[in-house]
Amino acid sequence: MRGLDPRVAMNKTNDNEEHPTRAFFGRRKGHPLRARQIALFDTLLPRIALDLAKPAPADLRALFVQPRDDVRLEIGFGGAEHLIAQAIANPRSGFIGSDGFLNATAKALVAIDDHALGNIRLHAGDASALLDWLPDGAVSRIDLLYPDPWPKRRHWKRRFVQDDSLKRLARILKSGGELRFATDIADYAAYALARVLRSADFVWTAEQASDWRKPWPDFHPTRYEAKAKREGRTPAYFIFRKV
Repeated sequence: MRGLDPRVAMNKTNDNEEHPTRAFFGRRKGHPLRARQIALFDTLLPRIALDLAKPAPADLRALFVQPRDDVRLEIGFGGAEHLIAQAIANPRSGFIGSDGFLNATAKALVAIDDHALGNIRLHAGDASALLDWLPDGAVSRIDLLYPDPWPKRRHWKRRFVQDDSLKRLARILKSGGELRFATDIADYAAYALARVLRSADFVWTAEQASDWRKPWPDFHPTRYEAKAKREGRTPAYFIFRKV
């Protein structure tokens, strides 16, 4: 492969050694990348990747060439179906997608290229460093869809939703902004809800059971969600508003 190896590019561009906090993801790489995906790591990723070695702009809209009304963040975008659908449906918004999985970044790059999307920026690495990099009140919405549930109790400390991570999310979220969380694991839903309810930074917007049993109106289903339903797991959808 000519140019920079994708694995090296991800580590060099996004792993900030000044923030040795725990990682929020598991595997780095899965199936071998296709030729086009590898090429896009050379051609497209350098143009849309965030450079955490430089200070973030005070106004994140400056990351985009065209004017944007707001900036939204999706953590752990996986197959990128939801991220891409949101970017297409909301062309006036800027989107930052973060995922530490090499194949996830590859899928996002192909979709961004296919749709010629100019309103997405990527962080191909652990979200922890990105959260430290983002300015206060920088984003209007955070989507956290189907994060790794770490089902064994001894691994629960690795779950993304923790008291400290909620504080970090609240810092970068605008007042009145929303944290949207979906999971197909009932235990993780209860675990996350308990931590949000004891947080002074968020309120749960649900008024009736259907508010968390049904996806929010602009939710775009993912392949992971389809698999969960086929296997008999029922997703839960939460919207938390920053106070």
